[in-house]
Amino acid sequence: MNIKLEQYKIFNEAATTLSFSKAARNLFITQSAVSQAISILEKELQIQLFVRMRKGVTLTKEGELLYQSINQALNLITNAENQLSNLSDLKEGELVLAAGDSVSEFFLTPYLSKFHDLFPNVAIKVINRTSIEIYELLKNGQVDLGFVNLPIHDESLSYNECFVIHDIFVGKNPTDKVYTYKELSKLPLILLEESSNSRNYLNTQFAKNGIKLNPQMELGAHSLLLECVKERLGVACVIREFSSRYLDKEVFELNVQPPLPNRSIGYAYLTRKSLSAPSIKFIELIKQK
Repeated sequence: MNIKLEQYKIFNEAATTLSFSKAARNLFITQSAVSQAISILEKELQIQLFVRMRKGVTLTKEGELLYQSINQALNLITNAENQLSNLSDLKEGELVLAAGDSVSEFFLTPYLSKFHDLFPNVAIKVINRTSIEIYELLKNGQVDLGFVNLPIHDESLSYNECFVIHDIFVGKNPTDKVYTYKELSKLPLILLEESSNSRNYLNTQFAKNGIKLNPQMELGAHSLLLECVKERLGVACVIREFSSRYLDKEVFELNVQPPLPNRSIGYAYLTRKSLSAPSIKFIELIKQK
């Protein structure tokens, strides 16, 4: 059989209105086009679908059976098309992101708020994990976007930079002293756990200078580092951009020479997977900053 979907749509309209002329008006085609489409359909199916009368038409038993199935099928197609349109227009859907606590608090929150104001019917889900854990969530398809420390050395993931961050050391009191890496390593250090990308980055920078870090305390959250310094428990390595509430008020940046190299935070996504419409729109909001 060589029956096109358009022929079934014409049949469905004619069966619904029981009038070829009404079907033609509703479909914005000629009545002869409706008659021709129905005739071709009957010929292909080798059955009579309508009984032609002076005033309109009625369905045969076979036509009624076909109408019930075609009507349901076309409704399913229409519903699917409407749902896809709603997803594309962000009238529904879900935005699924993964990010660390500090990135969520100091960078993502304003964008999430703006996104929610623009698209209130799109559900937002944010999963807090370390960069290493976010890589796995991305590769397993559990999140659409991940905000992580860059660069990424994984060909299955693509990424773009969002902003530059600066790693600094802070203490409780202001001082004019200039610290070398070796002098810092001998202080009572408070650092993030070794499972974090930030800690791995710090270890690598000090290792380049032949220094192994042995912190006095290892913590799982950036804010805890600052709180511990505030309470005079030691010196911490923190991110300047995530420490504005504390800097020059409750903790003070140490003068370290040479300064630690800058690094970047960016969004990552699975290379082989198309981004969802909510993810694309969220990225556009970030690029508008």
